[in-house]
Amino acid sequence: MTTAQADGWLNALAKDRGDLDRSSTAERVADKLRASVLDGDIKPGQQLNEKALGEALRVSRNTLREAFRLLTHERLLVHEYSKGVFVRRPDVPDVVDLYAARRVIECGAVRRWPHVDEDARRAVRDAVALGLACRERDDWTGVGTANVKFHQALTALAGSARLDEEVKRLLAELRLAFHVMGDHEEFYRDYLTLNQSIVDRLDAGEVRQAEEALLTYFDRAEQHLITGLRAER
Repeated sequence: MTTAQADGWLNALAKDRGDLDRSSTAERVADKLRASVLDGDIKPGQQLNEKALGEALRVSRNTLREAFRLLTHERLLVHEYSKGVFVRRPDVPDVVDLYAARRVIECGAVRRWPHVDEDARRAVRDAVALGLACRERDDWTGVGTANVKFHQALTALAGSARLDEEVKRLLAELRLAFHVMGDHEEFYRDYLTLNQSIVDRLDAGEVRQAEEALLTYFDRAEQHLITGLRAER
């Protein structure tokens, strides 16, 4: 990552510090950093500069270190002795475990489609529409972010704030694995179409078929990532 790119995501964080002040909790700082991972702004292997981050967010060193500790527990960061804190690179066992969790959570949530209100359904459709709009602009990083929103919206069908938070953490970790795939267009292109097909089935009242399509999606994506991670070694 170039210095300009690193400065870019730091500047974005600094602009978004309106709801952070010197008494901010480490959890809120961790939320900001996690969101940067979900948006694809922070890449695996990137070192986090404690001084620069502290100045960007105007938080104390102790608060920042506690945020680092929380994100290390979530497997998003790793501390390397005498070197510093780095964004973690997920491995094959991580991907297998992540998809095992997603199958249980998201497929269970999809079954709730007939029972949720229109706002919840609209959020799923809107995430697909966002991905399609990003594709039209040739913004494949944006397509990746829209994909994250799609799966968050599917999870939200369950109506559980706890599951929403858990999936946010799972998807942040998974987004780091996506970076390993290199060409975002090559990776995301087919999955955008699959997202649309899942929504079409749901809108047609074919909930069981939508769940089956989601399971097929997960099987394909998991193998895609595993192949890419192994090839990187």
